[in-house]
Amino acid sequence: MVSNTRRHLKARLRNHRAQMVGLALLSTALAAACWHLGWLWMPSMERQMYDSALTTFTRTPGLSKDIVVVAIDQSTLDGVRANRTYARNFGNYPWTRSLWARVTEELAASGARAVLFDAVMDEPDTDASADQAFASALRDTGLPFYLGVSSHPFAAPLQQVEPVQRLPAPASPQPPPFPAEAAPTDEFEEVEEDEVQPPPGPLEAAQALAFPVTTDGRALTRLESEPAPGLDLPHHLEHHIVLPIAPLLPEVDGFGLVEVEPDPDGSMRRTRFAYTDGANAYVTLPVALAADLFGATKLEFSGLTLRLGSRELAVNPDGSAEIDYGGTLYERYHVIPLIAVLDAWALRREAKPTGLSADLFRGKVVVIGGAALGVGDTKTTPFGAAVPGMSKQVAVLDNLLTGRFITQAPLWVSLLFSLGLALTSTVVLITLRWPALELAWLLALIPGVFLVLGASLLLGRVHLLIALPAVTGLLASLGAVASNHLSANREAAFIRQAFSRYMEPKLIEQMIEENQLPRLDGEAREITAFFSDIRGFSTFSERFRDDPRELVRVLNMYLTRVSSSLLHEGGCLDKYIGDAVVCLFGAPINHTDHAVRACRGALKVKAEVEQLRNDFRQQGLPDVYTRIGLNSAKLFVGNFGSEQLFDYTAIGDGMNLAARLEGANKAYGSLIMIGPNTYARAQDAIEVRELDNVRVAGKTEAVTVYELLALKGELPAHTRETVARYHEALALYRQASFTQAAAVLEARLAQDPEDGPTAALLARCRMFEASPPHPFDGVTNLDK
Repeated sequence: MVSNTRRHLKARLRNHRAQMVGLALLSTALAAACWHLGWLWMPSMERQMYDSALTTFTRTPGLSKDIVVVAIDQSTLDGVRANRTYARNFGNYPWTRSLWARVTEELAASGARAVLFDAVMDEPDTDASADQAFASALRDTGLPFYLGVSSHPFAAPLQQVEPVQRLPAPASPQPPPFPAEAAPTDEFEEVEEDEVQPPPGPLEAAQALAFPVTTDGRALTRLESEPAPGLDLPHHLEHHIVLPIAPLLPEVDGFGLVEVEPDPDGSMRRTRFAYTDGANAYVTLPVALAADLFGATKLEFSGLTLRLGSRELAVNPDGSAEIDYGGTLYERYHVIPLIAVLDAWALRREAKPTGLSADLFRGKVVVIGGAALGVGDTKTTPFGAAVPGMSKQVAVLDNLLTGRFITQAPLWVSLLFSLGLALTSTVVLITLRWPALELAWLLALIPGVFLVLGASLLLGRVHLLIALPAVTGLLASLGAVASNHLSANREAAFIRQAFSRYMEPKLIEQMIEENQLPRLDGEAREITAFFSDIRGFSTFSERFRDDPRELVRVLNMYLTRVSSSLLHEGGCLDKYIGDAVVCLFGAPINHTDHAVRACRGALKVKAEVEQLRNDFRQQGLPDVYTRIGLNSAKLFVGNFGSEQLFDYTAIGDGMNLAARLEGANKAYGSLIMIGPNTYARAQDAIEVRELDNVRVAGKTEAVTVYELLALKGELPAHTRETVARYHEALALYRQASFTQAAAVLEARLAQDPEDGPTAALLARCRMFEASPPHPFDGVTNLDK
């Protein structure tokens, strides 16, 4: 039997050989044409799959031993503002440059090897002495310091020069020699105007900024950009270098471009090492520093090799290279808040321990850059949509030091791989013709190509195209499946004709249709829905009516804290609706303990908001409360929307009840209200207070709602007593004993005046005491 099967497969392979090769060639040609023309979203697919492979396979364990990052993070912004001495001396961000003089002094005293500052200084400080103080610190410490420069279409062009890379430092003024026969006097001799050394002019600046670059005939990339839509300007705007401030030109060891270099989707994946404005060549900031470390006097391109002194690096044919990030900024590098360096400088002056390790900066390159949202330097990389912009500069410098850039494989290699994958797909699918294999092959095709890309990145730091072979393989596989189905249709017609006399037509059709795959349109699943909202957000936002940017910053901070708490417990963020957050627990990951996870997440959100309130209070911002509603129910989850936009969410009455519970907190003075199903599934893990029996609008059946207070065993004794008295009063209230219930509540409220539910039930008892309801069933209607 095995021999017959093998003979049958060989015959099928022989009979369909031309068809297999033809399908493979056609699929490869179509995919190559789509790649060239940008069809089928192939460039976007390539970028997304490359990002996934990069973040999955190229993470480098451990922290860099060569680079330390000094971050202008939120703690630094807050710390400088909170320190009276710092605030008086340095002002608000961007601080006066005397701050950078102190940082330079501390880094030099700590033994830093060099400093790369991911910033530009092209405008004078409001205090001219601060610029001079910074320049003097650079001169006095001798710390190698490298600063960024930017380009702009309206900057004045620089003339072509011979680069000198660093201007000579201005000579310190010396007193004129006394004649031998003359004696010194107490009078100062006036210095003639021609003795005062003028600041560097555009010619000297161009000499300091330009860098020697040799190529093997290729043209360097021009500094240019496309104008904003609607402007009557040329298609491409030529950029020119914006000069740094004059005092720094002779003191900074090197200047380099800090171009963003985004891909079409805005993400920073690659870098070029040198640019030209048509007159001179300029290197990027990491190259300027690395050149001195490697003893390079020029940057050389030769074929697919870049030479920088003692370092040789493989590059792409256009002179670019893809960045090997190795992980996120905080995974790869020791990140120190700038405030810690400032504090260390202040303590060192007082001959006190600095609080930093003696070897923290010694012999290492220090990169300074922004990491706080308020600094406005957030960019997109494969490792995140809003990461510190300096992540790119740090990674490029690290790649230069380790010789570990990523280069793209030649196109013919990707085409050959695509053709081989297409031929394999057609041979396997057409020869075997197993319906289960067809599905498995299609499902495994892209993951398989993804693993090949991952292996090439991991083992060779080579970017083998993934979209081209993936589309080629899919086209070939679909062609093979279509061919199989055409054959199957012919076989089905034969079956109908051959068995029509022996079987009912319905049974024949059922036999033929057994190989169809089910549709994946979503599913009904038991989950827990989370809704939260800021109390009085309209009033809160009114505080920022003249500063909407600050409102955005504050709201982003709030949503980040809340989202992190929910994600930590395995929640799926559904959507943001202004300040409101909707989250699902139990989908798409089928957690059986979704109710407990939702409760833990809600309590973490409550704790985070409490901390945020303290932070806001210290910053003089308005107070903020968050109300939360949780409900567990069987909901229909899946992707909903239109062809243009869809979203993974849930629909059903259970979602509506969760939203109602969040709003009902207002009437009960509570913060976290949970439904009966959530309580039933999580009661062994949580501490609650039974609030009331409620009837939702449109429903006749009443349900019991609870206030979530703490995890099991974590409720303070004071709160436990308050809950006990509340339950005692609630039992009296349900018996329509409003006066007795009010007495219990008043007594407890005197002991715990901040308890919202006690105050709310007391008010209702007083109202019913004055005007008893008829009939009274102890159920409260939720109209909204």
